[in-house]
Amino acid sequence: MRIVLVGPPGAGKGTQAAFLAKKLSIPHISTGDLFRANISQGTELGKRAKSYMDAGNLVPDEVTIGMAKDRMEQEDAANGFLLDGFPRNVGQAEALDGILKEWGVRLDAVLDLEVPEDEVVKRIAGRRICRNDSSHVFQRDDDKEETVRKRLEVYHTETEPIIDFYRAQDLVKTIPALGKVNEVTERALAALEG
Repeated sequence: MRIVLVGPPGAGKGTQAAFLAKKLSIPHISTGDLFRANISQGTELGKRAKSYMDAGNLVPDEVTIGMAKDRMEQEDAANGFLLDGFPRNVGQAEALDGILKEWGVRLDAVLDLEVPEDEVVKRIAGRRICRNDSSHVFQRDDDKEETVRKRLEVYHTETEPIIDFYRAQDLVKTIPALGKVNEVTERALAALEG
């Protein structure tokens, strides 16, 4: 199966991706992992990504697409994959469609993890798990409520439009992502079978 996992920050994409990939025996391809691997291995794409990141800029789509394509071409992804964090916008979704068409395959489904916005803010802004050297608990800057709301705004303008893009291809399966992790996983698996 070839699956794209989408949803707002804090929807549990990483957690669900790991469980679903294991159950479906396909690799979980995470954008974050791709960036870390390419940068640590010093690949050409990794060097390009790092130069943008070091300058505080977004990595251009062509670099992200290149990393994703390289990873999807690896042997363990021959029979499918679960993409998490890619595509992030309609341009990347169109590029992914082009790559898959070139390979003579297509996506099987786009799983949209649906979580109410207030729950997202509560989940992320409620994470106070970081400790400094003197064991004081503090909140990471990217978990503060105003930052979470900004991340949600970016999600709504950049990423959410891919749901309509894929809905037009009849690929979207919306999964209520509230509840226990295993319940959400079961809903996702049922949606894939249905």
